[in-house]
Amino acid sequence: MDADVIIIGGGLAGLVAANELVRAGRRVAIVEQENAANLGGQAFWSLGGLFLVDTPMQRRLGVKDSFELAWQDWQGSAQWDRLSGPHPEDEWAARWGRAYVEFAAGEKRAWLQQQGIRFTPLVGWAERGDGMAGGHGNSVPRFHVPWGTGTGVSEPFADKARAAAAAGGVRFFFRHRVDGLTYDGGTVTGVRGAVLAPDDSPRGVSSSRDVVGEFELRGQAVVIASGGIGGNHGQVRRWWPDRLGTPPRKMVTGVPQHVDGRMLDIADQSGVRLVNRDRMWHYTEGIRNWNPIWPDHAIRILPGPSSLWFDALGRRLPAPGLPGYDTLGTLGLLRTTPGIQQFDHSWFILNQRIIEKEFALSGSEQNPDITNRDLKLLLKTRLGRGASGPIEAFKEHGADFVVADNLADLVRGMNALTDQPLLDHGHLRRQIEERDAEVRNPYSKDIQVAGIRNSRRYLGDRLFRTVKPHRILDPKAGPLIAVRLHVVTRKTLGGIQTDLTGQALGRDGVPIPGLYAAGEAAGFGGGGAHGYNALEGTFLGGCIFTGLTVGRTLAAAL
Repeated sequence: MDADVIIIGGGLAGLVAANELVRAGRRVAIVEQENAANLGGQAFWSLGGLFLVDTPMQRRLGVKDSFELAWQDWQGSAQWDRLSGPHPEDEWAARWGRAYVEFAAGEKRAWLQQQGIRFTPLVGWAERGDGMAGGHGNSVPRFHVPWGTGTGVSEPFADKARAAAAAGGVRFFFRHRVDGLTYDGGTVTGVRGAVLAPDDSPRGVSSSRDVVGEFELRGQAVVIASGGIGGNHGQVRRWWPDRLGTPPRKMVTGVPQHVDGRMLDIADQSGVRLVNRDRMWHYTEGIRNWNPIWPDHAIRILPGPSSLWFDALGRRLPAPGLPGYDTLGTLGLLRTTPGIQQFDHSWFILNQRIIEKEFALSGSEQNPDITNRDLKLLLKTRLGRGASGPIEAFKEHGADFVVADNLADLVRGMNALTDQPLLDHGHLRRQIEERDAEVRNPYSKDIQVAGIRNSRRYLGDRLFRTVKPHRILDPKAGPLIAVRLHVVTRKTLGGIQTDLTGQALGRDGVPIPGLYAAGEAAGFGGGGAHGYNALEGTFLGGCIFTGLTVGRTLAAAL
């Protein structure tokens, strides 16, 4: 036997599971198709935000939160509706959802701190939602940002795995691609696959798939923690749901190319039950990275509430198409509204005053103040004058940015970025002036202006994320800025159905002996713990919680 437990995937979920197993004295083999530079997976590249409930950080900023409110928000976002039949797709998903909210309101923060993860004072209000009390979105800010961004979450576990490898508790099998599970009398006993040629490409850079050999490993249990499909546009299109209209002809990519979904299909072919594969999470605020690492590399803008959002024809988006409110609601709006489905882009129009305070970019490399744990730079960047260096770099070099001193020149620049001129200066001016008229008094029928004022009632947003209401066309707030936005692929919300121990289920709904799943491959728990919509900060947290659960389960069972 090569190990007690074989973990497929060296991302966050697999590393958390490995940490629990090593602490219990179990031997672990981590099988990863990429090289050692990629240990930590997608988490390394993320902003690192974590969904936590009723924390000291929230209370210091005047936020009143509770498990009951968080669970109401989760249910309203998930909207689980596949609960009938002999083996409902949402049966275990709903149980995992509640268990995760209990974790986020309970031991999660203390446990993370025990693992060496520390938090900044920033608590963001991401995904405000669809505007309904019982619908999608966070009622209060819950997006806790750790020091180190995503690296501050993934690297403590990567470091533990490296230390365990040096001590003999973990064996790494980098450049080993799993092509199948091995069974013995109905029990999963190991994995088999191809040894890939050595490749010393830097983290995130696409690597070769040249095969130089074969391998087989045996263990008492196997954990699938291989991630989702976000790097594989063919898979995204294959599972794209009708409710979101037609997929764009051209998308950009928010994860490295090796996030290919291969292992999900392999599990399916091996008799493992996959559910909710048509549930996915893609952002509509993607911009092409001017300094890319992987193919079609995109960064997501995390917008404050003040930019104006227009479709490809220059029509202002209605609710829920407001910056920072409802990701999938906006995606559905853009992909199903007659007359614009054939266009793959939309637009933000804003000004320098807004970009300086309200634009944030999702990614560890785009937030050097937090990634490098530089408090002085954080205060300068978040509270000082001017936009951050990475944002100014995108404004200067990014292919999707247009900057002009007046609206006529701005519109000319916007039209120059598309195959045909789709925007009319007079039409855009009329809509912007109508909005600007609404900020001249403390009352407004414009839902976005009301949202801006509501956002500034939260101390954290008033200090760090939401500019004082003002006219977009105010020359003193200029220059004007337009940003062409693309759909950026990101997360898989469905996956391998698991029970509350993390054990994978077969097509008959019965647990498969020896097989477990964690992280995105398991739909962050049960094959769909988020349901149809995710509350921001729950992807890394879902990897942590499922990895922790599987690790504890196997540590006790073996």
